[in-house]
Amino acid sequence: MKNLKLYSEISQNLELQSQQEVLLFSAFDFERNRLFFASSNNFIYTADLSSFQKGKSKSLLLASSVINQIELEDGDLITAFDYLLEKEAVIIGTANGLLLLHNVDDNSTEIVGQVQGGVKCISPSPDGDLLAILTGFRQMLVMTHDWDLLYETAVGDGDGLDVSEFDGKDMFESSVSWRGDGKYFATISEASDSSLMLKRIKVWERDSGVLHSTSDSKIFMGAVLEWMPSGAKIAAVYDRKVENRCPDIVFYEKNGLVRSSFSIKEAVDAKVESLKWNCSSDLLASVVRCEKYDAVKVWFFSNNHWYLKHEVRYSRQDRVRFMWDPVKPLQFICWTLVGQITSYNFAWNSAVVENSTALAIDDSKILITPLSLSLMPPPLHLFSLKFPSAVRDLALYSNNSKNRVAAFLSDGSLGVVELPDPDTWEELEEKEFSVEASISETGFGSFVHLTWLDSHILLAVSHYGFTQSNCASHSSMGEDGLSGFYLLEIELVCSEDHVPSLVTGSGWHARISRRNYLEGLVIGIAPNPSKKCSAFVQFDGGEIVDYASKLGLAENGGSTKHDDMSFSSSCPWMNVAQVSDSGSLKPLLFGLDDIGRLHFGGKVLCNNCSSFSLYSNLNDQVITHLILSTKQDFLFAVEISDILHGELESKYENFVHIGNRRKEENMNFINIWERGSKIIGVLHGDAAAVIIQTTRGNLECIYPRKLVLASIVNALNQRCFRDALLLVRRHRIDFNVIVDHCGWQTFLQSASEFVKQVEMFKLRTSWVFDASSKVSALLLAIRKALEEQVSESPARELCILTTLARSDPPALEEALERIKVIREMELLGSSDPRRMSHPSAEEALKHLLWLSDSDAVFEAALGLYDLNLAAIVALNSQRDPKEFLPYLQELERMPSLIMSYNIDLRLHRFEKALRHIVSAGDAYFSDCMNLMNKNPQLFPLGLQLITDPAKKMLVLEAWGDHLSDKKCFEDAATTYLCCSSLKNALKAYRDCGNWSGVLSVSGLLKMEKNEIMQLAHDLCEELQALGKPREAAKIALEYLGDVNGGINLLISGRDWEEALRVAFMQSQENLVLTVKNAALDCASTLIGEYKEGLEKVGKYLARYLAVRQRRLLLAAKLQSEERSINDLDDDTVSEASSNFSGMSAYTTGTRKGSASSVTSSVTSKARDMRRQRKRGKIRPGSADEELALVEHLKGMSLTAGAKYELRSLLVTLVMLGGEEIARKLQFAGENFQLSHMAAVKLAEDTISIDIISEQAHTLEHYVQKLRNELPNLDSFSWRYKVFISP
Repeated sequence: MKNLKLYSEISQNLELQSQQEVLLFSAFDFERNRLFFASSNNFIYTADLSSFQKGKSKSLLLASSVINQIELEDGDLITAFDYLLEKEAVIIGTANGLLLLHNVDDNSTEIVGQVQGGVKCISPSPDGDLLAILTGFRQMLVMTHDWDLLYETAVGDGDGLDVSEFDGKDMFESSVSWRGDGKYFATISEASDSSLMLKRIKVWERDSGVLHSTSDSKIFMGAVLEWMPSGAKIAAVYDRKVENRCPDIVFYEKNGLVRSSFSIKEAVDAKVESLKWNCSSDLLASVVRCEKYDAVKVWFFSNNHWYLKHEVRYSRQDRVRFMWDPVKPLQFICWTLVGQITSYNFAWNSAVVENSTALAIDDSKILITPLSLSLMPPPLHLFSLKFPSAVRDLALYSNNSKNRVAAFLSDGSLGVVELPDPDTWEELEEKEFSVEASISETGFGSFVHLTWLDSHILLAVSHYGFTQSNCASHSSMGEDGLSGFYLLEIELVCSEDHVPSLVTGSGWHARISRRNYLEGLVIGIAPNPSKKCSAFVQFDGGEIVDYASKLGLAENGGSTKHDDMSFSSSCPWMNVAQVSDSGSLKPLLFGLDDIGRLHFGGKVLCNNCSSFSLYSNLNDQVITHLILSTKQDFLFAVEISDILHGELESKYENFVHIGNRRKEENMNFINIWERGSKIIGVLHGDAAAVIIQTTRGNLECIYPRKLVLASIVNALNQRCFRDALLLVRRHRIDFNVIVDHCGWQTFLQSASEFVKQVEMFKLRTSWVFDASSKVSALLLAIRKALEEQVSESPARELCILTTLARSDPPALEEALERIKVIREMELLGSSDPRRMSHPSAEEALKHLLWLSDSDAVFEAALGLYDLNLAAIVALNSQRDPKEFLPYLQELERMPSLIMSYNIDLRLHRFEKALRHIVSAGDAYFSDCMNLMNKNPQLFPLGLQLITDPAKKMLVLEAWGDHLSDKKCFEDAATTYLCCSSLKNALKAYRDCGNWSGVLSVSGLLKMEKNEIMQLAHDLCEELQALGKPREAAKIALEYLGDVNGGINLLISGRDWEEALRVAFMQSQENLVLTVKNAALDCASTLIGEYKEGLEKVGKYLARYLAVRQRRLLLAAKLQSEERSINDLDDDTVSEASSNFSGMSAYTTGTRKGSASSVTSSVTSKARDMRRQRKRGKIRPGSADEELALVEHLKGMSLTAGAKYELRSLLVTLVMLGGEEIARKLQFAGENFQLSHMAAVKLAEDTISIDIISEQAHTLEHYVQKLRNELPNLDSFSWRYKVFISP
């Protein structure tokens, strides 16, 4: 769905040596951009193409040329001509059979051979290694570029022909064509067994000259033969005069079989003189000689149809010839016998215009399809417009329901048609409308860049003074002697009244109202939407000029240069966007050049763009998004605000995807699934669609989520809830986007407006919420709005059921209650009008089942204890009656309370089940106890419901047993006490180690003294075994009277002050001495431990600093390699870091192996668990050694219990006269704690830096810093000031 747009047409003339001289042959040197021509007077003309590709469009300038004459014998003439790239010279064949190699640069000619019968055709192979020569005897000679003959073969069916006189007819037609890879070549020759001049196509093998295949004998037109460069097809021409039909272009395969054909749609006597493929094999051009003109036609194949995309007409006496540029697929060069050379440069333009209508050119037709109605790729179309001749260029004007199409035709005329309102176009389906050429008193020349300025003004660039512009109905050379390029304003007037519902294609008059001579070459014209009767004109090089019509706002007309909008290079694809910037409208100009750079405002937005379009989600057609596709087949939707604010690089990363899977979900692009697809247009507004066409020709519609969400937000900003809801439903977007954008509290206030707009009863199935606490509130508000604003109707009832079913959690019971009411009305046969305002119970139930899980609805029906309703639900949910009927029948036979109890058990409604079973009577008390034992959370409710004291005791005892089983011994003991189960309470207290509770309950049991003593003795031993010497000492002193044992237990528990107090209380010196000796021994032991700990701190810290320093050096070495880690993508960085993570660890994170990206999460968890278990181990040289050393250092700190015991020991030593050892002990403890804290601080500071200072990062330095802060540190509060060193 694209049109071949001519964006530059440049002509120049060769000055021939005489008026009778004509050009016969041409050749192309694409390396030096030169054209060679051979004339009838044996002159070789060399034209430099760069002379008319410099951007200046002044016409009739002579191309800079070199003229060389070839000296031939009298009567001899040039019959074949080509350029040999390997020799950098032209090869010439003559009628007498000479093969000449002519070097243009030094004007030297060398005879390289001579063949009998004269040279008919010369055709070099594509690789230049071989040369095929067709002689007058119909012999094929294949030679190397060193002129060695490989083989000779006859191309005709006979034994050859005698030398015949050459009359010049068809001498320049080649009948040899090579395949693009040079492995085969084809010839066309006459069949000897036919008097009807039948011909055959023969395919030959390159190396051996063996005949590969032969076609059937057909009436071919001349010797026209062209093998597609890609090798797929061989093009030839059928002569259909015998059948009274115009010629057909036919395509053969390599095996000589016909693949397809199409008619050229000209008169019967038309003749196809040549066929040429472009270098990309997608365009086929030919010269067709008609009765009144010669035409160069360009065809394009897509969707199994050949389109005539462009036609250039010349007068018959010019005998136009052409050639494609060998390396530029969209440029061809035409030349005439008298030396006029014209270069045509094309560009593929999308056939989809701004209003999403496709206008595809096919010969004299324009195929029209509004894509907003249907994605219908050509040749399919809604309707078509038929013009008098082939369409070369077109323009559409669409504004305020006025739609006009202007078309420049190949005969030089202008066709204009006014279309009805697009809303009525469906009525025009499959119709074709004939359009007459407009009436004009003057000639228009040759148009390019046809553009509407207003509904009655056209703007175009016209080429005057050349033969292709003179073959029109009006001669343009005679009018004021015009020549060159002009910018024309054409005023249009229609003499017929337009009927709004009809197509108006006649009665149009065109008048040139203004003509401006152009110095530079115009590349493109785009109308300015922000200014009436204005357009932006782009000149070669990207210069932008704002043109204003004299019929528009400017009184005198004129143009203004815009350097800020100019491009840095020529952009054949240009578009203008009217955007809103800070509340004001202004135009933005975008241009795409032929190497994929997208230009805007003097800079390049994207360096790899393949196509782009503009999208608007607003009613006023203000552009909001730039849509572009890249050569990597990514589609981006770029907000215009991001372009204006310069946020492209940060948000779109220069439109380059680096394959980072971690960031892919956040990228603003869509991966186009078919390579080479192009954007051809968009559907504006709520459609939010981007239309792409694949290389195969089919159309695809993409809905970028960004555009859809922007349309939803736009609708919500305008409070158009219905439009927003339709978009949400169509694109399967979570309904929460509407609520989240408005804010759920604001949406609650707008619920009534929401219901009123969207006609909820028509959209009752569209609510889909995420589970959240706000859902029920939102649906409640909608339900209230329905009940208040919408009269009772079946649809309203179904909507209400929807709100109940979609609540969180679903209010299925309430919904079933409403259905139950409807069912009861039906059973009563009531004539109540309300019955007519409700749906049937069956319809309502099916709707509820459609919205909800059928099992949940069945259980909700059971929860209402309505077995009939449950049966109806089961039947409507397609359940097997064998599954539910026996169960329902069993329930029906039960007493009411027992039925409810069983239903509650099935639905896990245990509180209701307990209430029902308790209400059933004492006969079911055992069931009640079983229910509470299985569901212990029911014990509190059971105690409330059961009033019999004896049964309450049983409940309490069962509850206590449950708590004991759950190891909740304290609660169990209290529960046992409530039911006077003292033995069980004693056991529970003993199990939890509550010795005071045990001894208290023993008193309640009135145990004997010896039993209590034995119990106390057992408790004392148990507490010692449990590591609770202080509590054991209390029992020994208070219940057993064992003073010595009690003091020893206090000493073992390091409760020094309490042990000394008890010893003094007993007034026994031996006890005091025992405490003193134990305290001195403990002090000495602690002093030794602190000294040993001090040494360990120093050792671990030194090891840590050494490991850290070594690994920092290794990291610096790795970072100095050619590629830094920052230049790699995340996956590579992960893999690279893992390669050296076995030797070092640079961060505080855990080490990752090179296979971490492919291992399962289960493996990762297992590895983490193993590391957790090994964390206490320090393995020298491991990746975790640094962290293990730091963790080990932290684990050596003094605990709060150790500080308490240390302070208690210090005061005890002082009381016993050991001031000196107490001072030493405090000094040792202080030094250890100070060194430990300094080491930990040093390790924490250095683990996150890259440089370790030998002066600043030392233990001594950190110890001194901490020592200065000692008075303010709470961690040293265990010290006594009397022992602090000055």
